Amino acid sequence: MSSVNSIGAYSQETQTAAANTASSLAASEATGVAGPQLSESDFLSLLVAQMQDQDPTQPSDPTAFVNQLASFSEVSGMDSMQTSMSNLTNSMLASQVASGTSLIGQQVIASTDSASLTTGGSVTGMLAVPSTATSVQVQVADANGNVVSNFSVTPPSGGGDATFSWNGLTTSGAPAPTGIYTFNVTAAGGGTSTTLTPMFASTVQSISVDPSSQTLSVNTDSGSVPLSSVVSVK
Repeated sequence: MSSVNSIGAYSQETQTAAANTASSLAASEATGVAGPQLSESDFLSLLVAQMQDQDPTQPSDPTAFVNQLASFSEVSGMDSMQTSMSNLTNSMLASQVASGTSLIGQQVIASTDSASLTTGGSVTGMLAVPSTATSVQVQVADANGNVVSNFSVTPPSGGGDATFSWNGLTTSGAPAPTGIYTFNVTAAGGGTSTTLTPMFASTVQSISVDPSSQTLSVNTDSGSVPLSSVVSVK
Protein backbone atom coordinates (compact mmCIF):
# COMPACT_ATOMS: atom_id res chain seq x y z
CA MET A 1 0.00 0.00 0.00
CA SER A 2 2.96 2.31 0.61
CA SER A 3 3.84 2.18 -3.10
CA VAL A 4 0.28 3.13 -3.98
CA ASN A 5 0.44 6.02 -1.58
CA SER A 6 3.73 7.22 -3.05
CA ILE A 7 2.27 6.97 -6.56
CA GLY A 8 -0.74 8.92 -5.43
CA ALA A 9 1.56 11.54 -3.92
CA TYR A 10 3.54 11.72 -7.18
CA SER A 11 0.31 12.15 -9.10
CA GLN A 12 -0.68 15.02 -6.85
CA GLU A 13 2.74 16.61 -7.23
CA THR A 14 2.76 16.39 -11.00
CA GLN A 15 -0.79 17.70 -11.20
CA THR A 16 0.09 20.63 -8.91
CA ALA A 17 3.31 21.30 -10.84
CA ALA A 18 1.45 21.38 -14.15
CA ALA A 19 -1.15 23.78 -12.78
CA ASN A 20 1.52 26.01 -11.22
CA THR A 21 3.52 26.05 -14.44
CA ALA A 22 0.49 27.08 -16.47
CA SER A 23 -0.29 29.83 -13.94
CA SER A 24 3.33 30.98 -14.00
CA LEU A 25 3.27 31.16 -17.80
CA ALA A 26 0.09 33.24 -17.70
CA ALA A 27 1.65 35.59 -15.13
CA SER A 28 4.78 35.92 -17.27
CA GLU A 29 2.68 36.92 -20.29
CA ALA A 30 0.81 39.53 -18.22
CA THR A 31 3.86 41.07 -16.52
CA GLY A 32 6.46 40.67 -19.26
CA VAL A 33 8.79 38.89 -16.78
CA ALA A 34 10.33 35.73 -18.16
CA GLY A 35 9.07 32.54 -16.53
CA PRO A 36 9.56 28.79 -17.10
CA GLN A 37 8.98 27.73 -20.68
CA LEU A 38 6.81 24.67 -21.27
CA SER A 39 6.18 23.28 -24.74
CA GLU A 40 3.00 21.47 -25.72
CA SER A 41 4.98 18.20 -25.84
CA ASP A 42 6.27 18.76 -22.28
CA PHE A 43 2.81 19.57 -21.00
CA LEU A 44 1.24 16.50 -22.59
CA SER A 45 4.06 14.34 -21.18
CA LEU A 46 3.16 15.62 -17.71
CA LEU A 47 -0.48 14.72 -18.22
CA VAL A 48 0.41 11.22 -19.48
CA ALA A 49 2.67 10.71 -16.44
CA GLN A 50 -0.19 11.74 -14.16
CA MET A 51 -2.56 9.27 -15.79
CA GLN A 52 -0.01 6.43 -15.73
CA ASP A 53 1.05 6.98 -12.12
CA GLN A 54 -2.27 7.90 -10.56
CA ASP A 55 -3.46 6.03 -7.47
CA PRO A 56 -5.82 3.31 -8.80
CA THR A 57 -7.82 3.51 -5.56
CA GLN A 58 -8.19 7.26 -6.00
CA PRO A 59 -8.04 8.07 -9.73
CA SER A 60 -7.53 11.70 -10.62
CA ASP A 61 -10.57 13.74 -11.47
CA PRO A 62 -10.74 14.02 -15.28
CA THR A 63 -12.03 17.58 -14.82
CA ALA A 64 -8.61 18.55 -13.48
CA PHE A 65 -6.99 17.36 -16.72
CA VAL A 66 -9.46 19.39 -18.76
CA ASN A 67 -8.77 22.48 -16.62
CA GLN A 68 -5.02 22.05 -17.06
CA LEU A 69 -5.40 21.65 -20.82
CA ALA A 70 -7.62 24.75 -20.90
CA SER A 71 -5.02 26.72 -18.92
CA PHE A 72 -2.22 25.68 -21.23
CA SER A 73 -4.35 26.43 -24.31
CA GLU A 74 -5.06 29.91 -22.94
CA VAL A 75 -1.36 30.60 -22.35
CA SER A 76 -0.48 29.28 -25.82
CA GLY A 77 -3.18 31.48 -27.32
CA MET A 78 -1.80 34.54 -25.47
CA ASP A 79 1.69 33.78 -26.74
CA SER A 80 0.39 33.38 -30.29
CA MET A 81 -1.55 36.65 -30.04
CA GLN A 82 1.54 38.46 -28.73
CA THR A 83 3.55 37.16 -31.69
CA SER A 84 0.82 38.27 -34.11
CA MET A 85 0.69 41.74 -32.55
CA SER A 86 4.47 42.02 -32.77
CA ASN A 87 4.37 41.04 -36.45
CA LEU A 88 1.59 43.57 -37.09
CA THR A 89 3.59 46.32 -35.37
CA ASN A 90 6.68 45.53 -37.44
CA SER A 91 4.58 45.53 -40.61
CA MET A 92 3.05 48.92 -39.78
CA LEU A 93 6.49 50.33 -38.96
CA ALA A 94 7.86 49.07 -42.28
CA SER A 95 4.93 50.74 -44.05
CA GLN A 96 5.66 53.98 -42.20
CA VAL A 97 9.32 53.86 -43.18
CA ALA A 98 8.37 53.25 -46.81
CA SER A 99 6.00 56.23 -46.72
CA GLY A 100 8.63 58.42 -45.07
CA THR A 101 11.29 57.42 -47.60
CA SER A 102 9.06 58.67 -50.41
CA LEU A 103 9.14 62.14 -48.82
CA ILE A 104 12.92 62.55 -49.13
CA GLY A 105 13.60 65.54 -51.36
CA GLN A 106 9.99 66.72 -51.07
CA GLN A 107 8.88 69.99 -49.50
CA VAL A 108 6.51 69.53 -46.59
CA ILE A 109 4.55 71.85 -44.33
CA ALA A 110 4.75 70.80 -40.71
CA SER A 111 3.72 72.10 -37.30
CA THR A 112 6.97 73.12 -35.64
CA ASP A 113 8.33 76.12 -33.78
CA SER A 114 11.64 76.23 -35.66
CA ALA A 115 12.64 77.25 -39.18
CA SER A 116 15.84 77.72 -41.15
CA LEU A 117 17.10 81.11 -42.31
CA THR A 118 19.82 81.83 -44.87
CA THR A 119 21.65 85.14 -44.63
CA GLY A 120 19.79 87.74 -46.66
CA GLY A 121 16.70 85.53 -46.88
CA SER A 122 13.35 85.48 -45.10
CA VAL A 123 11.04 82.97 -43.39
CA THR A 124 7.35 82.53 -44.18
CA GLY A 125 4.96 80.56 -42.01
CA MET A 126 1.30 79.98 -41.29
CA LEU A 127 -0.82 80.08 -38.14
CA ALA A 128 -4.20 78.67 -37.13
CA VAL A 129 -5.59 81.64 -35.20
CA PRO A 130 -8.49 81.16 -32.74
CA SER A 131 -11.65 83.20 -33.29
CA THR A 132 -11.22 85.04 -29.97
CA ALA A 133 -7.79 86.44 -30.89
CA THR A 134 -7.53 90.21 -31.28
CA SER A 135 -3.74 90.29 -31.50
CA VAL A 136 -0.91 87.92 -32.40
CA GLN A 137 2.69 88.48 -31.37
CA VAL A 138 5.69 86.60 -32.80
CA GLN A 139 9.04 86.43 -30.99
CA VAL A 140 12.08 85.09 -32.85
CA ALA A 141 15.02 83.59 -30.93
CA ASP A 142 18.36 82.23 -32.10
CA ALA A 143 19.91 78.86 -31.23
CA ASN A 144 21.18 80.29 -27.91
CA GLY A 145 17.72 81.51 -26.88
CA ASN A 146 18.48 85.17 -27.51
CA VAL A 147 15.52 87.14 -28.87
CA VAL A 148 16.55 88.69 -32.18
CA SER A 149 13.21 90.02 -33.45
CA ASN A 150 9.61 90.79 -32.49
CA PHE A 151 6.70 91.53 -34.79
CA SER A 152 2.91 91.44 -34.87
CA VAL A 153 0.55 89.53 -37.13
CA THR A 154 -2.94 90.80 -37.91
CA PRO A 155 -5.41 88.05 -36.95
CA PRO A 156 -8.13 87.21 -39.50
CA SER A 157 -11.65 88.27 -38.61
CA GLY A 158 -13.41 85.38 -36.90
CA GLY A 159 -10.18 83.36 -36.71
CA GLY A 160 -8.68 80.97 -39.22
CA ASP A 161 -5.43 80.58 -41.12
CA ALA A 162 -3.05 83.51 -41.25
CA THR A 163 0.31 83.78 -42.99
CA PHE A 164 3.27 85.72 -41.64
CA SER A 165 6.78 86.51 -42.77
CA TRP A 166 9.97 87.42 -40.98
CA ASN A 167 12.27 89.50 -43.14
CA GLY A 168 15.37 87.98 -41.56
CA LEU A 169 16.41 91.23 -39.89
CA THR A 170 17.22 91.64 -36.21
CA THR A 171 15.69 94.39 -34.04
CA SER A 172 18.73 96.55 -34.90
CA GLY A 173 18.00 96.18 -38.62
CA ALA A 174 21.01 93.99 -39.33
CA PRO A 175 20.61 90.72 -41.27
CA ALA A 176 20.45 87.72 -38.96
CA PRO A 177 23.10 85.04 -39.64
CA THR A 178 22.27 81.73 -41.27
CA GLY A 179 20.87 79.22 -38.79
CA ILE A 180 17.82 77.63 -37.16
CA TYR A 181 15.51 80.06 -35.36
CA THR A 182 12.68 79.43 -32.89
CA PHE A 183 9.35 81.21 -33.29
CA ASN A 184 7.28 81.73 -30.13
CA VAL A 185 3.77 82.84 -31.09
CA THR A 186 1.14 84.15 -28.67
CA ALA A 187 -2.47 85.02 -29.49
CA ALA A 188 -4.37 87.24 -27.06
CA GLY A 189 -8.05 88.15 -26.82
CA GLY A 190 -11.12 87.74 -24.68
CA GLY A 191 -9.03 87.99 -21.55
CA THR A 192 -6.97 84.91 -22.42
CA SER A 193 -3.58 84.24 -23.97
CA THR A 194 -2.88 81.20 -26.15
CA THR A 195 0.41 79.81 -27.43
CA LEU A 196 0.24 78.86 -31.09
CA THR A 197 2.44 76.42 -32.97
CA PRO A 198 3.34 77.83 -36.40
CA MET A 199 3.63 75.80 -39.59
CA PHE A 200 6.64 76.10 -41.88
CA ALA A 201 7.60 74.70 -45.28
CA SER A 202 10.89 72.79 -45.41
CA THR A 203 12.64 70.16 -47.50
CA VAL A 204 12.95 66.59 -46.21
CA GLN A 205 16.56 65.37 -46.22
CA SER A 206 16.21 62.02 -44.43
CA ILE A 207 14.03 60.03 -42.06
CA SER A 208 14.72 58.38 -38.72
CA VAL A 209 12.99 55.93 -36.36
CA ASP A 210 13.01 56.26 -32.57
CA PRO A 211 14.00 52.75 -31.34
CA SER A 212 12.16 53.18 -28.02
CA SER A 213 8.81 54.52 -29.27
CA GLN A 214 9.01 53.22 -32.87
CA THR A 215 7.85 56.65 -34.08
CA LEU A 216 9.03 58.04 -37.41
CA SER A 217 10.52 61.52 -37.83
CA VAL A 218 11.42 63.48 -40.94
CA ASN A 219 14.69 65.39 -40.84
CA THR A 220 14.37 68.66 -42.75
CA ASP A 221 16.58 71.65 -43.40
CA SER A 222 14.71 73.28 -40.48
CA GLY A 223 15.21 70.44 -38.04
CA SER A 224 13.58 67.12 -37.18
CA VAL A 225 9.79 66.82 -36.80
CA PRO A 226 7.52 63.81 -36.17
CA LEU A 227 5.82 62.46 -39.27
CA SER A 228 2.50 63.05 -37.49
CA SER A 229 3.25 66.81 -37.50
CA VAL A 230 3.38 66.97 -41.31
CA VAL A 231 0.16 68.59 -42.50
CA SER A 232 0.78 68.68 -46.25
CA VAL A 233 3.29 67.82 -48.96
CA LYS A 234 4.04 70.24 -51.80
